[in-house]
Amino acid sequence: MPPLDDSEIERVLVVTAHPDDLDFGAAGTIAQWTAKGIEVSYCICTNGDQGGEDPDVPRADMPKIRQKEQRDAGKILGVTDIAFLNHRDGWLVPTIELRKQIVREIRKSKPQRMLIQSPERNWDRLFSSHPDHMAAGEAAIQAVYPDARNPFAFEDLLKEEGLEPWHVREVWVMSHHTPDHFIDVTDTFDKKIAALHAHVSQTAHNPNLEKMVREWGERNAKLNNLADGRVAEIFRVVASD
Repeated sequence: MPPLDDSEIERVLVVTAHPDDLDFGAAGTIAQWTAKGIEVSYCICTNGDQGGEDPDVPRADMPKIRQKEQRDAGKILGVTDIAFLNHRDGWLVPTIELRKQIVREIRKSKPQRMLIQSPERNWDRLFSSHPDHMAAGEAAIQAVYPDARNPFAFEDLLKEEGLEPWHVREVWVMSHHTPDHFIDVTDTFDKKIAALHAHVSQTAHNPNLEKMVREWGERNAKLNNLADGRVAEIFRVVASD
């Protein structure tokens, strides 16, 4: 089943484990959505406080640093609505509490489309299967179905917070081992790189960042029969109607 046309999408909610995950996986695509007038919101499950390369930065300061970096990166792509759920980096699990928090964000932002991480381990690219990524993906897809649309799931969200049930129409999954959809992001690749550079604590140590990310994108493009030099991001699209 093909994805919904972007003309049918007014709002997108992105759910990831860490700051910078969505910029590595989908910043070029997000930049295209916002350029079309689609309203994009982020829900970041942890503050990425185990990240960073500088041993002199106190761990206690890292949540504030990474939140600022994600806000700065979001502005580059046209995104300012960012919720941080403040779970502990490296300890994320798909609990009922996390599901409820994501349901709350779904009902608040009312997205037709969601962008999430894969809940499945990719044995061919193990580094893409961080346990936090899988936990965020599993909690997010559980929040899409059955919880967000069900008035009897987390009834206090409706009765006490006035958050009506919401039916997400489709889900795009990043870093899935069997993608079935790609977006040519050659024209927004500069924004993707700028967003990644905004995550200074994570990327400043890597002088080959742009080359590395471009090579990933060119490989994606070649696998989808795009011309040499084009750059693509890849997804698994799941209908949830």
